[in-house]
Amino acid sequence: MTEDTVRPAGRPPLPPAPALWSLVLPVKPPAVAKSRLGPFAGPHRPRLALAFALDTARAALACPAVARVLAVTRDATAAEQLARLGALVVPDEPGGGLNAALAHGAARAAALAPHAPVAALSADLPALRPAELARVLAAVPSGRRAFLADSPGLGTTLLAAPSGGALRPAFGDGSRLRHALGGACELELADVASVRRDVDTGEDLREALTLGVGPRTAAAAAALV
Repeated sequence: MTEDTVRPAGRPPLPPAPALWSLVLPVKPPAVAKSRLGPFAGPHRPRLALAFALDTARAALACPAVARVLAVTRDATAAEQLARLGALVVPDEPGGGLNAALAHGAARAAALAPHAPVAALSADLPALRPAELARVLAAVPSGRRAFLADSPGLGTTLLAAPSGGALRPAFGDGSRLRHALGGACELELADVASVRRDVDTGEDLREALTLGVGPRTAAAAAALV
């Protein structure tokens, strides 16, 4: 058997398939999550908060670029429902807030799949589309940290790191600037509104509903009428 028998002369080898991603979702206990939504949603706020996380996880799991979703939470109800969707539940052992939870989840992801790149994704993206998430992940430069700003342009909805690289999350108010100053490059993409539209207020929710939300958020929002 010659080399030409295996691969015809002159035909270049196929490029390696891109590595699939590990996504880390931080899920705050619904009872205390989304406090700014309280004036709009009233007693429906916890149900909406959980619905956002479940619809985000469902869409992320359906993204062809994603191999696994790790949900970091200390809430038993959220953990049970996220696991039922197919997410890997990681107990929020640090208990030190959002960025500590994300760093903990990223470390667990690296232990599970050392060669996979890792991204932190906001868990309040109820309009998330798998195809748009795939576009964002495909735009991450090889070997670099990168982030996507939220719709208002002040925060961050996704932060990505290459395999073996530190995520170094700095989420919270004004995180777009912090991630940029920390050396991450900003992904400037059109037509990925569903990945940018996180929900903190009633107006945010109205915009997400216009984009089209997942089934759990749609059901929870219907109770507001």
